[in-house]
Amino acid sequence: MASPAIIVIQKSQPQLEKAKLVAHNGEAPTIELMFNPTDISFTRTVKWESQQGNRGTELLPKVNFSGVEPYKFTLKQLLYDTYETKESVMTKYIDNIKKGVETIKGSPDKRPPVYKLTWGTEYFYCVITSLTYTLNMFLTDGTPVRAMVDISLQEVDKNNLPKGKTSASKGPDRQPNQKVGKTDKPKSQK
Repeated sequence: MASPAIIVIQKSQPQLEKAKLVAHNGEAPTIELMFNPTDISFTRTVKWESQQGNRGTELLPKVNFSGVEPYKFTLKQLLYDTYETKESVMTKYIDNIKKGVETIKGSPDKRPPVYKLTWGTEYFYCVITSLTYTLNMFLTDGTPVRAMVDISLQEVDKNNLPKGKTSASKGPDRQPNQKVGKTDKPKSQK
């Protein structure tokens, strides 16, 4: 008589999802965080305008809603470490992150890339407004192997992504720029 087969059921470990800044349309390399942040703090400012001479019954200035600013946030103290592999942390990680504050090579837009912040789910589209990195560990030959990075980001509307420096105004009343050359003579009046 054959012995019954033993079936061992193993629980699968959930895969650790890494936070990433994924470049829109592949316009720059994806920035994958080596270690997920411990917290992300979001800030949004609401703009109110007041007129100094316009007072209410309590003698406080009357205020009018003027709009909202985009969300701003900073990914603080992101650690990148290549000590185990002895690779340059600059080459492996920081050079890709720096592309987020440089203009896109070969792009007619002449602007830095737009990213999607993802961490399991998509948070929103954003641009990098500030990058600070500190190299704080080196091999004996001077190769940097550890860096602390702060990345400040600002939300952008995914339905109206930033373009280059050129005006997007194309309304019917928009007049093209006209140049007056030296040979142009004004019309004489009669």
